[in-house]
Amino acid sequence: MKSKRAILHIDEALCNGCGQCVLDCAEGAIQIVDGKAKIVSDSFCDGLGACIGGCPTGALTITEREAVPFDEAAAMAHVAKERERHWREADAEEKGCGCAGHGHEHHKHGECGHEHHAHAGKHAGAALGGIAAVPQRHGGCPGVQAQGAPWPVKLRLIPPDAPFLKGADLVIAADCAAPVSKDFFEKFADGRIVLIGCPKFEDNGALKDKLEAIFRTAKPRSCTVLRMEVPCCGGLVRVAKEAYEAAGGGFFWRELVLSRKGEVV
Repeated sequence: MKSKRAILHIDEALCNGCGQCVLDCAEGAIQIVDGKAKIVSDSFCDGLGACIGGCPTGALTITEREAVPFDEAAAMAHVAKERERHWREADAEEKGCGCAGHGHEHHKHGECGHEHHAHAGKHAGAALGGIAAVPQRHGGCPGVQAQGAPWPVKLRLIPPDAPFLKGADLVIAADCAAPVSKDFFEKFADGRIVLIGCPKFEDNGALKDKLEAIFRTAKPRSCTVLRMEVPCCGGLVRVAKEAYEAAGGGFFWRELVLSRKGEVV
């Protein structure tokens, strides 16, 4: 049922089709169609305006109009479906490409020796607007990353069936972990998939349910819980353990504690 609510408005006369709004929308509510930004579905737009600040032409505003309610579950399912589609396209392009004659960059994963074509990950990210831009998924070594972390990283935003989670080595990190550790990625996230959350400011029941769904669906190879030494952060370990047990376990598990100086204690 429609009701009057805040929702995105796109001024097509000002839109130059740059696609920055697609990058900035976590819910996948925007696509570029015929060179202009379009709302995919009103139900995917939360009306919070996270996409507005990055627009270089001022084409985006928040208005109030009749619209169906925002449906977060439907939006995240849409994001997951689009991500999987672009992964398939990237994989198909890689299998059919003639890299030897085109100067594409390659890197090797140290453990398995598989070659990973950097251009395939870039293609997927460009097509999807950054939602799956960094992870490069290939048979035998899921979750391999060329740099940084796949986006989204916020636990509450990640669909349990996200392709980059399948069989991966997971790091469930407190929100504060990366900012206090100057070499966070080198120490804790190299080749792993990072999920972040905060037990102090988020619904612990929701965190537990999301992690349980991820563990059941993705069947990760390992899980590292990286918490801060402050007492409130113990909740992150508790909900992760509850989710692990509820999902039946069966994979490597460890807990690491960071000091407020970013050192493992």
